[in-house]
Amino acid sequence: MNVYDIFEERGFIEQCSDTDRVKEMLEDPLTCYIGFDPTSDSFHCGSLVPIMALAHMQRAGHRVIALVGGGTAMIGDPSGKTELRQLMTPEQIEANAEGLKKQLAHFMDFSGGRAFMLNNAEWLMPLNFIEFLRDIGRHFSVNKMLAAESYRMRLETGLNFIEFNYMLLQAYDFLHLYREYDCTIQMGGNDQSRNILAGTDLVRRVEGGDAEALTFPLLTTASGSKMGKTERGAIWLDPQRTSPYDYYQYWINTDDRDVGRFLALFTFLPMDEVRRLSSLDGADIREAKEVLATECTTILHGEVEAAKVKKASKDLFVTPNPATAGVDVTNPTVVISGPTIEFPVVKLREGIPAFVLFAESGLTKSRGEARRLVQQGGAYVNGRRIEQFDEIISADDIEDGCVLLRAGKKKYMRLLPAE
Repeated sequence: MNVYDIFEERGFIEQCSDTDRVKEMLEDPLTCYIGFDPTSDSFHCGSLVPIMALAHMQRAGHRVIALVGGGTAMIGDPSGKTELRQLMTPEQIEANAEGLKKQLAHFMDFSGGRAFMLNNAEWLMPLNFIEFLRDIGRHFSVNKMLAAESYRMRLETGLNFIEFNYMLLQAYDFLHLYREYDCTIQMGGNDQSRNILAGTDLVRRVEGGDAEALTFPLLTTASGSKMGKTERGAIWLDPQRTSPYDYYQYWINTDDRDVGRFLALFTFLPMDEVRRLSSLDGADIREAKEVLATECTTILHGEVEAAKVKKASKDLFVTPNPATAGVDVTNPTVVISGPTIEFPVVKLREGIPAFVLFAESGLTKSRGEARRLVQQGGAYVNGRRIEQFDEIISADDIEDGCVLLRAGKKKYMRLLPAE
């Protein structure tokens, strides 16, 4: 199956420079690339569409390049921004790039030249400014550049000359990769369509080469929020920022309306199985959400960790006794986010005030917030409401090997006593 058809069937494609030509090119092995902004040492869920696209390309036999914008990050992409991005040092960019490569390795194989992770600082930093303007800048029309939405948005608030060069540098990336790696397709989010097309045009003008572009939709959930954003913040691929348990919980709490779309985009399940799961409704949609959460967690964190957090989630799910359950008993088909952490058993043996326990477990941000929670009647231990903020919680409160804390109706934390 042509990978273009896979992309189309799974919902990856927003725009394509020339559909027939791209499909024809993809009949044989080729090299493609996607650029990533190294503003952090971790991706979040909003980056999963391009990452999964590279993974599908590699699985279809193509060579892929993940390009870290170490050079362009020294300038900052004006797209979608109302002011100049904060500039980073080369040391910050290099450290971030290392973190990103570790995460990409969960999705694709970098051995044997089947995939590369490159940093455009390698060829952008040594550029001679005068030569660059003469050889590259002359191919760009200022009028066309100003028509790009990313530039038009900034004209009202002030477009820095440094940022104005961003399109030229991204286009030059494509030209360099075409020359050095025979790269003929650039992919990316649809907000980058103008920059990507500038690259295809530059390759044709300078080298007379065959270069094409493909863009992905910018995803929002059915509720209208950005992909990977929650009330608690971004869902990161770094397990130190978002634990495997919380990662699993993010996917299993997917809106019913998004389940089918997310199964197609964020798993490698055959589409026949995706369609079967997507057809489920009512209480049966629970099965589809479990598959989605398990597959996504397995890809990133591995089978062992996925099985572990799946079990932890089930342990907090559906039981007839709300006093010991991490569920919303008014709607028992909805999983409630309730991470499990280890807690020093010595503190429980000695006894610890409830407001201190809630703060130290991370269920509240501070002791003051925990005191207010108790005073408002929203703090529970094993389903029992805490009446006094300084009530002592001890080893006597361990039930079924843990202490279950609840803040309000839906925030749970399970404490596993540890030596």
